[in-house]
Amino acid sequence: MMKQQILVVDDDKEIARLLRGYLEKAGFDVLTAHDGITAVQTIRSERPDLILLDLMLPDMDGYDITRVVRGDEKLELIPIIMITARVEDTDKVVGLEIGADDYVTKPFNPSEVVARVRAQLRVKKRLSSANNPQQHEVILVGELQLDMGRRELRVKGEPVDLTPTEFNLLKTIMENPGYVFTRSELIEKGLGYEYVGMDRTLDSHIKNLRRKIEPDPKKPTIIQTVYGIGYRLSEA
Repeated sequence: MMKQQILVVDDDKEIARLLRGYLEKAGFDVLTAHDGITAVQTIRSERPDLILLDLMLPDMDGYDITRVVRGDEKLELIPIIMITARVEDTDKVVGLEIGADDYVTKPFNPSEVVARVRAQLRVKKRLSSANNPQQHEVILVGELQLDMGRRELRVKGEPVDLTPTEFNLLKTIMENPGYVFTRSELIEKGLGYEYVGMDRTLDSHIKNLRRKIEPDPKKPTIIQTVYGIGYRLSEA
């Protein structure tokens, strides 16, 4: 059975070496790149199963590389976990909004990074099943229409682009309209993690989804916050 391949992109060779060691020990095949141009060339030639991507690179930054990947239909489903030294929430939200699936803030625990990699690969597997052309399930809730076969969302009949993680998260709550998901439930079922502590990543994805589907994202009526518990999708 072929090992899953991870591309680590970081101009800090010591960090790349550290991640490579932990990932190889976990059973992955690991490629490395230390600049943006090499990273893009490697992504296009090797099509790795997942990319660990540093934001700050000497030529192209992580945002630009993410846009390249998400703009190519042959590459768009590759999960991307951003590695960032930036601690501002706005930086993280922008990363998720343009298509990253998760982020890790330096300094990080390498074992946690490996756990996040495994989680994103599980999400990718579920998305690949949902993208099976033989599967024509369409989920309808209010003005939302989620086509599982085409991996397409329409709001009031108009197509709306979603990142792979946004799609999986929205699918989870659309399958259970009116049900109040705790944050830990959504983290496990929607993001694929088996542990808690990812509340801020979840909240960032919810914020970006609201921007795309809500009439007024500042006063959401479709994805509702249940204070002290989590979120639910309106049944109307």
